[in-house]
Amino acid sequence: MTDLTADCARCAALCCVAPAFARSSDFAVDKPAGQPCRNLGADFRCTIHERLEPRGFHGCVVFDCFGAGQRITQETFGGRDWRSTPKIAGDMFAVLPVMRQLHELMWYLTEALELAETRKLHPGLRAALDETDAMAGRSPAELREMDVDAYRGKVVPLLRRASEMARAGRRGPDHSGARLIGRRMRGADLRGASFRGALLIGADLRDADLRRADFTGADMRGTDLRGANLDGVLFLTPSQLRAAVTDDDRL
Repeated sequence: MTDLTADCARCAALCCVAPAFARSSDFAVDKPAGQPCRNLGADFRCTIHERLEPRGFHGCVVFDCFGAGQRITQETFGGRDWRSTPKIAGDMFAVLPVMRQLHELMWYLTEALELAETRKLHPGLRAALDETDAMAGRSPAELREMDVDAYRGKVVPLLRRASEMARAGRRGPDHSGARLIGRRMRGADLRGASFRGALLIGADLRDADLRRADFTGADMRGTDLRGANLDGVLFLTPSQLRAAVTDDDRL
């Protein structure tokens, strides 16, 4: 099974080079796309990894490639890297956002397959997962030309259906795409709610009941989840949790 968890030790630090950084609350410096971050070491490891947050690199802390980085390095380019083989740098960097989106879709499909309520949908979910994995295994040239948005449009309805089936027993409020920045919802009963694509920046969800709530694609920077019931929450990624304030954070 394809690894959907980032393994930096098997990657050529693609996320530290390929994307551009803009000086902001997420990054302490500006960095052009394709240029190595000034904190990147010769061994492809971050020299300030344990101090990223206090040094102003929150964006690095919350980023998740879903295992795309090591797949590109080890599989797509056969273990080569942009430093030892400079001529492949452009292709490696261009493939990263494509591979990441495919791996993200695979993560969602895998999560949907683990839901008991979606059993009738499992054949379709499994077929979509296998197809997405096969697409991710294509050549660099094919990946560069791939219309990921169009393909995502085919898979998303299946994931929406999975969410609806999982929430059928307790359908909560629909906040899909809602602007909920700073909204106070402490202690609210939000079981089965949909927050798909919602802006939850700085929202207060402390002690809220979020069982079977769908958080697909929600912006959760600074969302306060302390004390919230997250049992059975739907499509909440590790990256979203790192962006939020949780009981695991040191306050």
